[in-house]
Amino acid sequence: MAKINKYVDISTLDKEAKKDYIDRHSAFVHCEANAAKGEKFAVQVRVGDEYAHPDDFDHYIEYVQLWNGETLLGEARFTAGALGNQPGHVEVVFSIVPQKNLKLTAYAYCTKHGLWESDEKAVAVA
Repeated sequence: MAKINKYVDISTLDKEAKKDYIDRHSAFVHCEANAAKGEKFAVQVRVGDEYAHPDDFDHYIEYVQLWNGETLLGEARFTAGALGNQPGHVEVVFSIVPQKNLKLTAYAYCTKHGLWESDEKAVAVA
């Protein structure tokens, strides 16, 4: 199994370079904490919070996935140059129709630094 990297509380790190490295590769799930059963619900996944990720031919975010527990809900794939060959934040909005409570996790794959996992985001569905 491939190594999965996780976000580390950047306030505990000594060097700005480590903060930059971890932040720009980490996936972050942004959505409301509550959703209505059977209605469209938007979930945004953004790679990087403060720091932009490179978009070079050999170093870019190749895909972003959204999972509910062990169920893949969606995936978006990118090629080098999708951000205009400029550092940026890959952002994807997934529209899902939940039927029960969610435990959302996002993954981002960097072609140079591997797979990165977000923190889990719980969503209550009523």
